[in-house]
Amino acid sequence: MKATAKAHPIQGLVKYHGMRDEELRLPYHDSISVCTAPSHSKTTVEFEPDRTEDSYVIDGEPVEGRGAERIDAVVDHVREVAGIDHGVRFESTNNFPTNIGFGSSSSGFAAAAMALVEAAGLDMTRPEISTVARRGSSSAARAVTGAFSHLRTGMNDKDCRSERIETDLDDDLRIVAGMVPSYKETEAAHEEAADSHMFEARMAHIHGQISDMRDALYDTDFDRAFELAEHDSLSLAATTMTGPAGWVYWQPRTIEIFNTVRELRTERDLPVYFSVDTGASVYINTTADHVDEVEAAVADCGVDTRVWEVGGPARVLDSDAALF
Repeated sequence: MKATAKAHPIQGLVKYHGMRDEELRLPYHDSISVCTAPSHSKTTVEFEPDRTEDSYVIDGEPVEGRGAERIDAVVDHVREVAGIDHGVRFESTNNFPTNIGFGSSSSGFAAAAMALVEAAGLDMTRPEISTVARRGSSSAARAVTGAFSHLRTGMNDKDCRSERIETDLDDDLRIVAGMVPSYKETEAAHEEAADSHMFEARMAHIHGQISDMRDALYDTDFDRAFELAEHDSLSLAATTMTGPAGWVYWQPRTIEIFNTVRELRTERDLPVYFSVDTGASVYINTTADHVDEVEAAVADCGVDTRVWEVGGPARVLDSDAALF
């Protein structure tokens, strides 16, 4: 009863914000994202009949407190569905910087759900596994199905699950990651989302954003899709910044990257757009033909960069890839 899985983190394109049910992590509205590779999380889990306490380790550090509670939600759900009561040994690693706005919780919980379902001997499709991952992180549902995916809202697992969106943008998209280290509190921002006076305005337009994004992806319309993602980033920020805590994630380098991207677009006529989730780091979306020029310009802002492509769905790995 042991398995290892790998998943890629997501970049939110039409992002979710706030949860109508915090226990099941049911979002208020739909969301669309794209997975980024080769960045990934890898997780090994084992159900051990003689283990009396679950053990969770991420990047070599024991997980306690709220982090452990979120893993508990996924582990306990799998145990309930599988009808087992064994203790779990759980170890996970990430090959990219975490907690700076690049979706590590999405890939972490997607890999965890995939490994747990496999180790428990459950026969589930990826959309079904996405409902398991969602209990740890709503974004993880989309990391399970991979590439461009759409998480639908709903009040149950039949409705609130992720599905792939087929598009020919997969091959040409390149994502420059502009890394601006700054600790973030995504979960706290979600908890107070509905308290912002901008939240109802976001809810009013988000359904149109979802339809427009799906249509742009079907049409392989790069500029339309990533212009929508750029504007959605600003809409998300307006909502988080006007909540009770007044979250402001952006740092001076964040703004500098925004300005650089717009200069590349207006002065050099490059297909390039920025996108941010709840963090200071920036995704810069461009095409394979222009990625080198774009990366050089972003690096000139004084930040570390990586170049990512579209990542596929979460998958189970061979036994020789196990972390223990």
